[in-house]
Amino acid sequence: MPSSPSVTLTKRIGHTILSLPVTTSTMDDVERHAQGGATEGLVVIADEQTAGRGRAGRSWSAPAGSALLCSVLLRPSLPPNRLSTLPLVAGVAVAEAIEDCAPVTCRLKWPNDVWIDGRKVAGLLMKAITSVRSVDRVVFGIGINLTARSVDLAPGATSIWAASGVVIERSSLLDALLSRLQTQYDRFVDARGQPDLTPWRNRAALLDEMVTVEDAGTRVGGRLHGVADDGALLIDVAGELRRIVAGDLTRGPVPDPPGPASD
Repeated sequence: MPSSPSVTLTKRIGHTILSLPVTTSTMDDVERHAQGGATEGLVVIADEQTAGRGRAGRSWSAPAGSALLCSVLLRPSLPPNRLSTLPLVAGVAVAEAIEDCAPVTCRLKWPNDVWIDGRKVAGLLMKAITSVRSVDRVVFGIGINLTARSVDLAPGATSIWAASGVVIERSSLLDALLSRLQTQYDRFVDARGQPDLTPWRNRAALLDEMVTVEDAGTRVGGRLHGVADDGALLIDVAGELRRIVAGDLTRGPVPDPPGPASD
């Protein structure tokens, strides 16, 4: 018989924390509770996910017990077109929380990755349920690698321990994360979804480097200029600033297409 989740009561974001030993996805758990009327601030954490999700249908995996895996329910009273900056705001909170607990410096890779020394230590995924005029709910999935060895992670990933040699208790990082997330979320709501993005810009990875963004089979390459006030990526393409609202960002120029086959 499966064990029941443990429940911790705190304040504000994290007023209720459900802790599970294993689950398919904490995002699915929060979504289920949200459909049942759960209030804003519910948090679900798990020791292990068997079907964790990343962007563009990719999976998020980490050895059992080696990561902080959690999802948060938000219900901002804003029109849907004001949500575009929320992933950036949440990314700042994750970076700040990691730095609160470990002697590292975090950079942010648009739209939702946290880097240490050019390697991914954390990722965020946002799912929003909206109507034409309002937001019903936002579910944020957050994964932060704590203690895994680099060889046990995906290529290009790292953990706080691998990057710093410091072992952080998951509970300590969760406390820091919820505090930082509440502060950043309050600023986001107070600004009606149009917060000052200077904290994100100050951490921007790949700034002024040649990059490629790919979305739905379309590639755009140029020099990364920054982000607009609504969170869109700005790329300088041959002297013209292009706005990118979705896609996968990678370092380097667009590769040349293959040439014609020779006899």
